[in-house]
Amino acid sequence: MLIKKADDIRSSEITPKELYLNRRKFLAGAAMAGAAAAAGFGARELLLPSSTVHAGEKIAGIQTSPLSTTEKITPYNDVTHYNNYYEFSTEKEEPAGLAKNFKTRPWTVTIDGDVAKKQKLDIDAILKFASPEERIYRHRCVEGWSIVVPWIGFSLNEVIKRAQPLGKAKYVEFTSVYAPGEMPGQQRNVLQWPYVEGLRMDEAMHPLALLCFGMYGETLPNQDGAPLRMVVPWKYGFKSAKAIVRIRFTDKQPDTTWNMANPPAYGFYSNVNPNVDTYHSQASERRLGEFLKRPTLMFNGYDQVAGLYSGMDLKKNY
Repeated sequence: MLIKKADDIRSSEITPKELYLNRRKFLAGAAMAGAAAAAGFGARELLLPSSTVHAGEKIAGIQTSPLSTTEKITPYNDVTHYNNYYEFSTEKEEPAGLAKNFKTRPWTVTIDGDVAKKQKLDIDAILKFASPEERIYRHRCVEGWSIVVPWIGFSLNEVIKRAQPLGKAKYVEFTSVYAPGEMPGQQRNVLQWPYVEGLRMDEAMHPLALLCFGMYGETLPNQDGAPLRMVVPWKYGFKSAKAIVRIRFTDKQPDTTWNMANPPAYGFYSNVNPNVDTYHSQASERRLGEFLKRPTLMFNGYDQVAGLYSGMDLKKNY
């Protein structure tokens, strides 16, 4: 066995403390799930009990999407207790507890900018735009970890078509909620608040770009972006804005939060690209709940989007 010294180990290679401490619990749960399957019971009842903190309400009428991956789904507990959500905390194990009392109702989303139909909609009206669809997507973070999640939502283009963008609209900007009274992380100048992200119009119109309001058959937990977030599976996770309160159409490339904070590390496009390093190598990744690393795939394996960037230098246009 090769044993590395502490000063030889990159932070991206260190197994998260939360995962290490929960390893036996996870293995025991997997064994229980296998026993349940043999006995004819559902694994979810064992791995995801109804008493789970922040478990959402069941979503009815979910359709299965052909866009889903067939990869093994990351355990629910890992996805809901290891979160990048700086509005609550820079520590990944803390948002689950700190988001417990975050209020997601009432909630409205403003749709404005270069569109024919500016509007301010209640969240529940938006959720009726299309039938809920489950999409099992890979999700990749710049720190070197990844997850596979059954997200629930519908293509962002459903909203875009209803807003009727004007011809000069080239980008879509997403603004997250500013609520420092409920989000302790916003009481610190870690980033410029509120959080802002954006996509080029053709990226936003791509069927893979998901406006998401649930996962694992239920509404989103607070720490995973409730009540409404983006999931852009071919880009790094920070491009998928959470707790969205405004969708604005514009002719100018939006000034996005992480790009303003550190332009060399967080380019506007931020497509998953194993050949471009940020402050971590992006050549490999570790799936939450696993201990071996795997090679990182270009566009996170979503080759369907490659045509959006034809002729672009994706090392320069990171």
